[in-house]
Amino acid sequence: MIIRNVESNDIDDVMRVEIDNFGNVATTREAMEERAEKTPDTFYIAEVDGKFAGYMEGAVITDKHLTDELFSHVDENPEEGGYIAITSLSIDEKFQGAGIGDALIQAMKDLARGTKRKGITLTCHDYLIKYYEKKGFTYDGESKSNLGGEEWFNMIWKVGEK
Repeated sequence: MIIRNVESNDIDDVMRVEIDNFGNVATTREAMEERAEKTPDTFYIAEVDGKFAGYMEGAVITDKHLTDELFSHVDENPEEGGYIAITSLSIDEKFQGAGIGDALIQAMKDLARGTKRKGITLTCHDYLIKYYEKKGFTYDGESKSNLGGEEWFNMIWKVGEK
């Protein structure tokens, strides 16, 4: 497996997996292209044997919780500080259960440590809380997000934790 930063020619694969996995809350192609252009340092692609397997991306924010605005617009990442706010972790169904998500999360943790971030923040559905807790994240209450009219929960991982 190879984990690397996004390139412009990855967007077709990213959008295919985004739509397959997120359906009605999938981001737009325009928003994903903006993320790839403005925040490529926090936009990872996983490949297995040269095939697109999944991705994880997000922008750096100063607050510990992300807002819905982040799903439609991002600014360039500051050089250090803040939280990496994950707006998408999505694995191609052919590669689900193969440890791709774990590897992407670990790569993002390593990046957070190396760029002097406070940690990583994300929102998830209730059925994913235990998954993220097993990855070292801490439950941090209900999110104010109502993306897609759905209920979301805050998860935080701080640099210095496992």
